[in-house]
Amino acid sequence: MNNTSGTLMAERLESLKAGILAALCLLSAFVITSLINNLILAKYFPELRTLAVELFNLQFLLSGAIASFSGLLFGVTYRYVIRQDQNPHLKAGGVLAFGLVRGLAQIDVGVACTGDVLPFVILTFESVLWFEIAAIALDAAIHQGWLKPFLSDSKLHN
Repeated sequence: MNNTSGTLMAERLESLKAGILAALCLLSAFVITSLINNLILAKYFPELRTLAVELFNLQFLLSGAIASFSGLLFGVTYRYVIRQDQNPHLKAGGVLAFGLVRGLAQIDVGVACTGDVLPFVILTFESVLWFEIAAIALDAAIHQGWLKPFLSDSKLHN
């Protein structure tokens, strides 16, 4: 095994670690926001009762799996987006890209199915929050040395 293939394998493993960390973050955020939606928002704000979901049924488990998979994709992508840069615009752009794509799709479906936009706007903010939590965790992991930032292409081939 030459040095380049060893470096590429190490990069892939770091990306997998980033993906797993982000997946766990999104799954945790999903469970917490679902509980908040059920126990507070849907209970005390009648216009938000559509946010309530039955906990731990098939739909809930599927939504959790989708959130986890989205987190995995985000973690891998975020690591490549930020590389070794300290550009806050790249970090915010990655978070907003994932959060808004997920959230705006929910608004689109929600308006088409129910005609009510407010609950889905809240879900959009939740989506952005989820990915921000994952980004903070990834940045902390990189800062602590648990995760290595992606090397630039020129460093991979040297």
